[in-house]
Amino acid sequence: MHVRSSARADVRAGARALAVAAALSLSAVVTPVATAQAAPTEAAAPGDIVSSAPSSFHPLPGQPTNTKAWKVNYRSTTAKGEPNTVSGTVIVPQDGRKGPRPLITYAVGTIGMGDHCAPSAGFPRGTTLEANLIQQLTLRGWAVAVTDYEGLGTPGDHTYTVGKAEGQAMLDAARAAIRLPEAGLGQDSPVGIMGYSQGGQAAGWAAELHGSYAPDLKVKGTATGGVPGDLRKVADFNDGSYGSGLVFMAAIGQNAAFPELNLESYLNPAGKKLIGALRNSCVADGAVLGSFKKITDMTVKNPLDQPDWQQRLRESTVGTQAPDAPVYQYHVITDELIPYGVGKQVRKDWCAKGANVEWHTVPLGEHVSGVITQSPLAANWLADRFAGKAARGNC
Repeated sequence: MHVRSSARADVRAGARALAVAAALSLSAVVTPVATAQAAPTEAAAPGDIVSSAPSSFHPLPGQPTNTKAWKVNYRSTTAKGEPNTVSGTVIVPQDGRKGPRPLITYAVGTIGMGDHCAPSAGFPRGTTLEANLIQQLTLRGWAVAVTDYEGLGTPGDHTYTVGKAEGQAMLDAARAAIRLPEAGLGQDSPVGIMGYSQGGQAAGWAAELHGSYAPDLKVKGTATGGVPGDLRKVADFNDGSYGSGLVFMAAIGQNAAFPELNLESYLNPAGKKLIGALRNSCVADGAVLGSFKKITDMTVKNPLDQPDWQQRLRESTVGTQAPDAPVYQYHVITDELIPYGVGKQVRKDWCAKGANVEWHTVPLGEHVSGVITQSPLAANWLADRFAGKAARGNC
């Protein structure tokens, strides 16, 4: 794959900045920060603003970005179709541009389960890991809406890995940004969907739901990578490994969306202690707490063997519907957390349904490096969609 020198520079800069942010965040994520709770859902329609307040966007502590940002609480929809309130951040470059500009609705990868882990909590402090990648988008003159997902920064557990809830939260974040008067966007603003890892699952779901859930958005394309398209396969792959903490976080997330799964009834004392700790952890400490633990060592009965759990996991599968706009999808062949074959199956399923997919195998690296090295290329692809250039899939 040919990469322009400017893209290489973007990659190197992004990698350095993300590494610094990661080091800083390790000390920040373990200390809870008071988070304003969302007001009761009073807005009339998905994407309507419940409340908003000025915020700030810093990739690193104190780093200026020539942007304005707002913390928003907006109306969205749960996986069961009920109204809820989700928080997020709208970021707009202060570059003198007049009129609508492109808008990216962006979903971060796994960030944790505690409210203090939410992107909106970290942006003002400069501790949100993917802020450096988001800055690459604002430097292009694009506005960015970053959802906190359901349950991060708002009451209740985070519905981690529940695809429908995540996708709807992404689409409604874009609607909220357009409806925020201070942002200066408009109904005709071209929209791009972008995410990796958990964010890749969310982006895939947003792409699939766009036509039925948010046809008012002018979506031009979706860039998604490291997609955990089949949660059962991802869970089996990580059970008992250093990625097993993600499996237990996912159990919390599924139970949050579907309380009738009754997670607590499956846990032994060690499992209850672990789940209790994970509920207030961010990804750095949560990964350590949950690593190298097997499901069978934390439970009296494995919930993944039960039909109701299996059904809910299947409901979050990515690839069951064809996105109605082009997709740029990528996956690291040596991904140690989300098997390459899982991502490739999403591509196969989308292609079989007639989607326009440009697929890229990343030959070197691991899970985290995938988003660092590929984000500039994904953004270039979205820039072509905003410019009206035809997408050339390689199904």
